[in-house]
Amino acid sequence: MLTGLVLAVALFFPRQDATAGQAPVNLGSAESFVLLAKSGITTTGVTAITGNIGVSPIDSTAITGFGLILDSSGTFSTSSLVIGNIYAADYTAPTPVNLTTTIGDMAIAYTDAAGRTLPDFTEFGDGDISGKNLVPGLYKWGTGLLIDETGVTLTGGANDVWIFQIAGNLTVNNGAIVTLAGGAQAKNIFWQVAGGTGVEIGTTVQFKGIVLAKKGIAFNTGATLTGSALAQTNITLIANTLTLDAKTFTLQPWHKFPWPMFVPAITGKKI
Repeated sequence: MLTGLVLAVALFFPRQDATAGQAPVNLGSAESFVLLAKSGITTTGVTAITGNIGVSPIDSTAITGFGLILDSSGTFSTSSLVIGNIYAADYTAPTPVNLTTTIGDMAIAYTDAAGRTLPDFTEFGDGDISGKNLVPGLYKWGTGLLIDETGVTLTGGANDVWIFQIAGNLTVNNGAIVTLAGGAQAKNIFWQVAGGTGVEIGTTVQFKGIVLAKKGIAFNTGATLTGSALAQTNITLIANTLTLDAKTFTLQPWHKFPWPMFVPAITGKKI
């Protein structure tokens, strides 16, 4: 009887230890960026951002809608929409060199996420995880991935890791919520998206995690992000709220590299 009960439990709750050997993706110096893109970041409407944003190799003219105010040092800008610094490739040294390193770190992180082998789950839900409750692990799809308005739940501990390898596009329908349960943290969730269109986040979506996109990332009206959006082309925003969910950093003076980090929950201002 006991043996049968244990077997039944094992079948009902599969692979709860899926991430025993799975390490988080190392973002390097890109960790303190809530938005990072190669070809531009555009916003319309009332957007609120917590964390650094940056573009490279494109220059600051590709950051639109933020009302940039260049600091007297010439190394960064600020904006009333951003609790953090804004960096671009045409700013004063050492910003261009630092950005080259950071963009390189973003590419390395993407390659790491895409290159993880021995997935715990392959083609889970046939590319549709709507309404599902996902345990930690490495998930791989040879197609695009859909989350409809019913959303998705990720259940695991504070140190558990989810890595989603998506060969196509990531589409999140209007109103969807990515719910974290059991102590799961956005900083340990990685969405690697290889599709030619990229990532489409619908209106009023509540999204969580680190998005590593080969192409662009688009946030529609009212969508929110806890985590970061790191795109190898462009990012578009429409009245969104985006908040970095970062690991613990050693705070640096403003002129030093790695990039300075913000702790708004503690100080309400830049350090």
